[in-house]
Amino acid sequence: MEGCSYALPSVSTAHGLWIVGGGQIFRPRPDDVIVASHPKCGTTWLQRIIHLLIFKSADPRPIDTISPWVDRRFPVPLNEVLAEIKGQQHRRSLKTHLPLDGLPLFDEVKYIHIARDGRDACMSYHNHVSNFTDDTLARLDREGLEDKTIGRPYPRASKDPAQFFRSWISKGEVPGHTDGSPFVSFFALERTYWSERNRPNFLLLHYNDLKVDLRGEMQKIANFLKIEIPTKLWPQLIEAASFEAMRRAGAKIAPGVTRMFEKGAETFFFKASNGRWREVLTAEDLALYDAKVRENFSRDCATWVEHGRDGGATPGTLPS
Repeated sequence: MEGCSYALPSVSTAHGLWIVGGGQIFRPRPDDVIVASHPKCGTTWLQRIIHLLIFKSADPRPIDTISPWVDRRFPVPLNEVLAEIKGQQHRRSLKTHLPLDGLPLFDEVKYIHIARDGRDACMSYHNHVSNFTDDTLARLDREGLEDKTIGRPYPRASKDPAQFFRSWISKGEVPGHTDGSPFVSFFALERTYWSERNRPNFLLLHYNDLKVDLRGEMQKIANFLKIEIPTKLWPQLIEAASFEAMRRAGAKIAPGVTRMFEKGAETFFFKASNGRWREVLTAEDLALYDAKVRENFSRDCATWVEHGRDGGATPGTLPS
């Protein structure tokens, strides 16, 4: 997975260690939690929920520092990220946007993957990459130009969401990928996590299910992480995990991330809505998406990615 993104160094694993870009080492702990997703599928939402459960408190905490992006190199140097992780004394929750075939698998570590319909993820991602500040783009350009594997500035997103979708669905940035620009392939990433869904240390969640039953999904996560929450505390934690509460506290929850965008937290915590693509994409665009789904996903995987458990699977389970 070398050079697949301006934020992703190469990774490999050896002797129970995670060797991250440049030979730097991450040592897992038995109770670590890895939050894994394609961008704009509910990553920050899931990170916030996990922090609420781990700390058993509704207080806003900076996700940037207490749940670092373990394989990133921007905007903080990777050695500083790894040092920060090593020094943490609380139960660690770490973020990644790598496909599973770019991650080491540790039996003692918990992995939580959250999925979302690709069309919704794409529309949200367009809002994300088309609202970087000039300073953010300049720094991303430097990262790309200084990396011999990438050797080019950060690709600029079209302001037109339909044009952005057409690039996203038909252009890859990684050798062998045919979609996902300016990131890794959405379809390849989702396939890797779906293929390992039956591992006992894996939990697959879906954006739609969090929207429909936040209380139930939070309880599921708590059970998976073996965290007991006092009954009287649940209402506070559920309220703190709502989109409205997260947006109000955005500058405290994601201070580093929000500074990367025009209008800050207002842009990063945008709408949390699905279906915006219906007003943007043409019949031809949707046909391209459907063809990509048929090419890359099994029927059960396609149902899961589009709908979550409400798409035909038995409640509380995933298709086998």
